Amino acid sequence: MLRELAEPEGGGFGWGYNGGGTSAAAAAILADALDLGDPDKSGIGYLSDSEDDVLSQLREDFCDDVLSQLCDHWRLRRGVVLRWSVAWYLQRGITDLPAALTELPPLQSQT
Repeated sequence: MLRELAEPEGGGFGWGYNGGGTSAAAAAILADALDLGDPDKSGIGYLSDSEDDVLSQLREDFCDDVLSQLCDHWRLRRGVVLRWSVAWYLQRGITDLPAALTELPPLQSQT
């Protein structure tokens, strides 16, 4: 569980829009939920040298879809982050999923 995230240089997180602090928070949340380890070393980190194209787009879309919609006090369960992430990959036809997403129980169709 993500308990503490250092405030980014130059100010706070600025919930309600997608800025540098929000992007850094998204990198930390996604790296934690997807068991990627250190955000910068895994390629999802904001401003990391070894940024992975798919992971950076995942991070930015997570900012737009989820974090920019939050206010100052919020909670996200790991399951919510994982379900959002697997849907993101599936919508793009990407089948090479992080291991944390391949271990999820299958979604049940509503028939």
